[in-house]
Amino acid sequence: MAEDESRVERDSMGELRVPANALWGPQTQRAIENFPISGLRMPRTLIRALGLIKWAAATANLELEQLDPRVAAGIQKAALEVAEGRHDAQFPLDVFQTGSGTSTNMNANEVVAHLASRYAGVAVHANDHVNMSQSSNDVFPSAIHLSALMGIEQQLLPALAYLGAMISRRITQVGAIVKTGRTHLMDAMPLTFGQEMSGWRAQVEHGSARVMEGRTRLQAIALGGTAVGTGVNAHPRFALRASRYLAVKSGVEVKPSPNYFESLSSQDAAVELSGQLKTLATSLMKISNDLRWMNSGPLAGIGEIALPALQPGSSIMPGKVNPVIPEAVAMVCAQVMGNDVTITIAGQSGNFQLNVMLPVIAYNLLQSIDLLANAARVLADSAIAGFTINEARVNAALDRNPILVTALNPVIGYELGAKIAKQAYAEGRPVREVAAEMTNLSREQLDRLLDPRQLTTGGIRVERDRER
Repeated sequence: MAEDESRVERDSMGELRVPANALWGPQTQRAIENFPISGLRMPRTLIRALGLIKWAAATANLELEQLDPRVAAGIQKAALEVAEGRHDAQFPLDVFQTGSGTSTNMNANEVVAHLASRYAGVAVHANDHVNMSQSSNDVFPSAIHLSALMGIEQQLLPALAYLGAMISRRITQVGAIVKTGRTHLMDAMPLTFGQEMSGWRAQVEHGSARVMEGRTRLQAIALGGTAVGTGVNAHPRFALRASRYLAVKSGVEVKPSPNYFESLSSQDAAVELSGQLKTLATSLMKISNDLRWMNSGPLAGIGEIALPALQPGSSIMPGKVNPVIPEAVAMVCAQVMGNDVTITIAGQSGNFQLNVMLPVIAYNLLQSIDLLANAARVLADSAIAGFTINEARVNAALDRNPILVTALNPVIGYELGAKIAKQAYAEGRPVREVAAEMTNLSREQLDRLLDPRQLTTGGIRVERDRER
């Protein structure tokens, strides 16, 4: 950097130049120079969490008479600006940095100190004042938990509720239509669209419940454990006070961890949440692939439904339209599954009193939350809300389905049923016609036993009871 574009800053390792207009200080600058690795920056939600933690810490330290009121006021104002996203450009550090997240914590401390000095009219020190009663070792794990909680409660759970409600709405609209069921991708007994989609809805609801169940463990934060979990240099009442303020300002419940040694050395709650997100991803991929198969064709595939036509599907084949939304959602799910592998490996990287892969856990966990929340809404609005059903094609496939002969098993037995099905397949004839020729059942009996709608409501059991 040219001298007229920079200023000289000093830390415990000596002097170095920092961009003149930067709010950060020497430790952030060293990290910029040390980690030119990926260009990936910390997620906005994590920066918000760090700002809130610095605000809560200053508020608690002020109340406990550890900070000068002017200094505390400057930190509070600056930290809330960071939380609100007014200084995001001042957080340039790469995700792949020191494993404790010390570089990003010091980035926050330096930015807040720079602004607070301006607002307070006195010198505010990044370590002595902004980082008072804290360590990167408890701040960064706390930021992971807090940002994940905010992402879950403010983004993901509302998005899943929205997707579930959209599925329910479509069940009301088209759920009564009977279609051919499929197992192993092969024709099976009939069911209704509503029954099929109720499975999707249950997957979404269970995914939401799994995520909610993990919140209790995320609510326990490491703040107050400081360097190794003993709380050295923190006021005895700091953790409880800071957690209470943090809960009020963030809108999510947090409390001091019952065991700081676990909270600093492990990220088991994050690993657990990642596993729940992976499970949710498998559910959304299943739903997306069902939609793709049902939409396939339109002539040479299943062609039961038509997804909304959103964009041309080919640069060479005119008129081709692809299921782009389910494809995009499936890719999101693949990314989340990959993130889970990274988080799992990073989660077991706790050595004695500290996990040393915290930044990559934060990045991947928050990305998974964001991706799933956005994908759920896109899937609801741009795929499920607008698909139409090709009833003529659905009915034609249903009428020709020889597997309907399963309903005759209690009356004619499996072996004769298999013969009827094979002949119906071979001759391309409705199973009713073949069954009429190969059994003594009347047309009225066959119509009643092979009624697809009755078969979607437990009709087989009813008929078995009648025959007995």
